[in-house]
Amino acid sequence: MPITRRQFVSSAAALGMSGALPISSAIGQSTPLGLVPDGDFDQTATLQLAIEQAATEGHLFLPAGRYMATNLRLPSGFMFSGVPGATIIVNTSSEPLLLVEGQQDVTLYGLVFDGNGLNGEIWNGGLVHIANCARITVRDCRMSNTALNGLSLLSSSGTIENCSASDSDYTGIFVLNADGVRITGNRVFDCRNGGIRVWRSEPGADGTLVVGNTISGIDWADGGNGQNGNGINVFQADNVTIADNMIADCTFSAIRLNATNNTQITGNTCLNSGEVAVYSEFSFTGSVISNNIIDGAAAGISITNFNEGGRLATCTSNIVRNLLTGSTTNPDLETPYGIAAEADAIISGNVIENVAGSGIQAGWGPYLRDVTINDNLIRDVDIGVSVSVAPEAGAAIVAGNMISGARRHTIVGAQWSDIVAQDLAATSEYPQVTVRDNVVL
Repeated sequence: MPITRRQFVSSAAALGMSGALPISSAIGQSTPLGLVPDGDFDQTATLQLAIEQAATEGHLFLPAGRYMATNLRLPSGFMFSGVPGATIIVNTSSEPLLLVEGQQDVTLYGLVFDGNGLNGEIWNGGLVHIANCARITVRDCRMSNTALNGLSLLSSSGTIENCSASDSDYTGIFVLNADGVRITGNRVFDCRNGGIRVWRSEPGADGTLVVGNTISGIDWADGGNGQNGNGINVFQADNVTIADNMIADCTFSAIRLNATNNTQITGNTCLNSGEVAVYSEFSFTGSVISNNIIDGAAAGISITNFNEGGRLATCTSNIVRNLLTGSTTNPDLETPYGIAAEADAIISGNVIENVAGSGIQAGWGPYLRDVTINDNLIRDVDIGVSVSVAPEAGAAIVAGNMISGARRHTIVGAQWSDIVAQDLAATSEYPQVTVRDNVVL
């Protein structure tokens, strides 16, 4: 899709603590610059003039109160701050409320941006919209009640930390074509299509860190089969780390990777996902999925799409449990499973418990190559391990696992959904599959 100038509003931002220029201390009274805290009228022109006059000092402090404005713009080397939770700027148009275009070293601190529920015009626009910037810092700010994204950061570098993004028609925090952005310690909730998105318009190096955020209540108002409804979604962005996040109640996935390379998903807690909790799909390579907790989902972890080039992953030391119903949003996912992988993958040292389906699945139809399943504990499942033995399916090893309380079968061979070997350990019909040293209780 072509990117218009409206979509790529240039901007810059970064950390910088220069001297403050207060503009008011009396709420409800006109300041020396003519601003009126809690004034029920548009103050865009007056506030923009205050920003321009403060540019030489490098800092404008906005006192507590509500200010009606839109399309505010900041220069380079500037800090715009307020009283956290009490300085509120309310949008008066469908355009972004604040824009930073082609600048650098700009900081936003302690400001509340209220979208006023107004309709938005561009899918990747943000209530706070930053583009083509270097060293942007957004700290202790709140973005809410907008038909745009809460915060958009396009073709920029910087840090987004300790912020809140909620009640967005699109995404809480949307990062496109990043340059090593840090997204840390934020709270994103009640957004209608996405929590945090890290996307690129073309595949390439990105390096974004998504660490220590709390994300909940993510819907899929615009529908689709997985592009919406995810807590954290990475698309075509390489070298991204997703760690130590708390993610709950997403209509699709807590974490969803699409066409990524060298992505790490570690130490996250994923609760009550409506589809696959952690998904690495399509033409990905090099996914590391480790030390996560998944409790409640239609399926636990899926490492899939070998047919699209998806391959090369490790899935280790995760806890996956309480997968009891199929997906209400994806009719193709009727039966839960714990962990599934198709190509060039190691599934090791995981604990899988209470699944109304298979604990671990290796391959689907002909899409299986070099999958190792070892040293896992699988409890209270219908089927312990299912390995594809369809024509043209490749090799797998199932070794050293403990399977306790499998209700139907322990280790089976399947051709798509049909079980053709109820006990792979007792047959030599499929020499490409090695089954050894498993403990069945």
